[in-house]
Amino acid sequence: MTGCVSYSGISKRFGNLQVLHDVEVSCPAGATTAIVGASGSGKTTLLQLANGVLRPDAGRVLVFGEPIPLQEVDKYRRGIGYAVQSGGLFPHMTAQQNVTLVARLEGWRETDMRARFNELLAEVDLPADVAGRLPRQLSGGQQQRIGLCRALMLKPRLLLLDEPFSALDPITRVELYERFEYVKQAEGVSALLVTHDLREARRLAEYLVILHEGRVVQHGLTAQVLAAPATDYVHALVQSQLS
Repeated sequence: MTGCVSYSGISKRFGNLQVLHDVEVSCPAGATTAIVGASGSGKTTLLQLANGVLRPDAGRVLVFGEPIPLQEVDKYRRGIGYAVQSGGLFPHMTAQQNVTLVARLEGWRETDMRARFNELLAEVDLPADVAGRLPRQLSGGQQQRIGLCRALMLKPRLLLLDEPFSALDPITRVELYERFEYVKQAEGVSALLVTHDLREARRLAEYLVILHEGRVVQHGLTAQVLAAPATDYVHALVQSQLS
């Protein structure tokens, strides 16, 4: 399978803390890959390496087969969608201003921004009247949907999701799962989803990467990994969350 993001021999250290150890994995294009592990296992670091916020101490990251262009990293990052827990919205901006901010910086015409914003609102099933609301005037689920719209505004090929559903109540979370699945299909993006929840990974991801203390302990098609844990750690994780 062609990789949307491929990590080859990746190591990363922050001070005396070794966060990633010789990570070797390729996340398939056109699919959602869930990166699962406990807090501190290196999940978010892998996302930040993929969008150029961090650089590896050793190894190489390829995105759709190409190295990250370090001389034009800001431009590169604008071509990647990034959604985080609770939406990560600017509190002083309306929903529409949050979503269209980067497009405005890119010089989009007002009519094109408005059309794309309305298209995304329809995809995430939000009413038009949210456009003028501030984040504090939106529910948690609405904030998360607006955050997803912002991540998708520039029509990226790659979407990075860092625990985007973890702060939501169970009913809202399931609604967002359904909407994410629809949007991913409509937009045709590849996605990397960081989560600590195997149930979420099983629901949303075709491919699964299990991290433990900065090392990939198993990866593969989600159903195959869950059916045949390769290590005691993965077996314990599956038993604790899915049994």
